[in-house]
Amino acid sequence: MSSFLLSHHYILSSVDHSFFLKHVNNKIIVILVYVDDLVLTRNNIEEINNIITLLDQHFKIKNLGDLTYFIGLDVARNSSGLHLSQHKYVLDLLHETGMLDFAPMPTPMTHSSRLISFEDFPLTETKSSTYCTLISRLIYLTNTRPDIAFCVNNLSQFLSSPTKVHQQVAFRILRYLKGNPGSGIFFNRNRSMQLRGHSEFDRATYPETIKSVTGVSIFLGESLISWKKK
Repeated sequence: MSSFLLSHHYILSSVDHSFFLKHVNNKIIVILVYVDDLVLTRNNIEEINNIITLLDQHFKIKNLGDLTYFIGLDVARNSSGLHLSQHKYVLDLLHETGMLDFAPMPTPMTHSSRLISFEDFPLTETKSSTYCTLISRLIYLTNTRPDIAFCVNNLSQFLSSPTKVHQQVAFRILRYLKGNPGSGIFFNRNRSMQLRGHSEFDRATYPETIKSVTGVSIFLGESLISWKKK
């Protein structure tokens, strides 16, 4: 696939080897490749029809139409913009962990929580493995849920020796997600290209290292496009 796209003058991203771009005059085509699935977008319908025809001649592809679901992401559009969520992913996660019948929580973590190592009884080997799997799934969920990024980042620091306290906090995140499983991020259709960044830190409150936790969020216009907790 890569050699085919490169032969048709697409440029491979230097930071993401699944991302291809073609820019000729004012015409832009973007292709995202994941195994044998492709997501295409453009600002010129003729160019995208052309590449679809070429792909079909070479690979015999199936055109599924407008994007609605891709690698766990639910995609919804309206006149205002594009909404990305992981609604089905959240419901599946709640079902698999047996948390569907639990009451939702208003926040993913209590404000006063300061997690440390070895603060409670360690989990058994089986439960420890289950904990690690849960945290890895929650990490993937932060692709559309920046509201849990801090908590998941915190819990991921105890993968080598999780305790019952860490497990309880992870379960609280699941109960928080139950309150609004379809929440996500919204990309506004307005054409503002103003780039804005916000940062914050909590003044050395991390209990084990006495270091600060820093948060950064980047907006393009009104749309949140990048975020990080460290």
